[in-house]
Amino acid sequence: MTSGSNGANTPEDDDPFGYLYADGQANGAQPPSGGYGYPNAMNRTRPVGQRQYGQQTAPQVPPQQGTYGQPNAHYAAPETFPGSGAPTAPQQPAYGGGNGGGRGRGPNTKGLLIGAIAVVAAVVIGIAVAMAGGGDAEGDGDNQADSTPTQGESKDPSPTGSSSAEEEAELPTTDAQTLRLSPGVATASDVAGASAANGTYVQGLNQVGASVTWTVDGIPEDGDYTLFARYSAAGENQSMTLTVNGKPFGTKLRMDNFAKAAEGDFAKGWTTTFAYPTLNKGTNTISISCGNGDKCNVLLDQLWLKAGQVKD
Repeated sequence: MTSGSNGANTPEDDDPFGYLYADGQANGAQPPSGGYGYPNAMNRTRPVGQRQYGQQTAPQVPPQQGTYGQPNAHYAAPETFPGSGAPTAPQQPAYGGGNGGGRGRGPNTKGLLIGAIAVVAAVVIGIAVAMAGGGDAEGDGDNQADSTPTQGESKDPSPTGSSSAEEEAELPTTDAQTLRLSPGVATASDVAGASAANGTYVQGLNQVGASVTWTVDGIPEDGDYTLFARYSAAGENQSMTLTVNGKPFGTKLRMDNFAKAAEGDFAKGWTTTFAYPTLNKGTNTISISCGNGDKCNVLLDQLWLKAGQVKD
């Protein structure tokens, strides 16, 4: 085949650029005049908006600017032409609300979401306020009940005086008249100030081996107790050996001159000391003796016990 025509002289086989080649020119191809291709070719240039199918049609009037949001009477989309299979009526554009009325958006979901959150927040705040009010009311009631003791209760947890007296009465006491005395030790009443009956006290303890022994009955239970001893010391501080159930106590029984009595003035030297022995339930023996190295120039008046480790 050569440029220009393939010999069939069919319009679709014409070469529109045949006039540019030597063989096309030899076959009579000419530059287009008001059209392009060979003479008598079916394809011709035409002004925009015209159709040349055997008759001249008036040019289309340009579409006018219509009102925003309304269909233009001079405009029809290509899909509305007959045979396109699409709806002939133009589709109404969708305009969404909110944010300036942007196109292609649905309902104002942001506004609905904010409203829902506000409702939920109001409900939660109401419940919190109700619970806080109920808790305060209950707390006030509890505090008021605790601050006012009911009948039969006492705000002071310590035992009453009668209970302490009963507890002390249950523990045994002794004095110079009931103690068992070792040889050379005796009772007397010449020095005033003793608390035992008739002002009796024990004297003669200022010698090695001298002792007094107290057999204690009625100890309610095993445990720590406080042994009190009332005595008189004058001048120098004194100390003696304490024995509990046959075993020496860990330290000496201090019998200091706490009253600051002058040497030999035993009437002004009466005072009290104590120790913390561990006793067994039932019967126990307690001895106060003058051992080697002890200072035993004292007058002994009374002995008594209290439960636990106390100081008075």
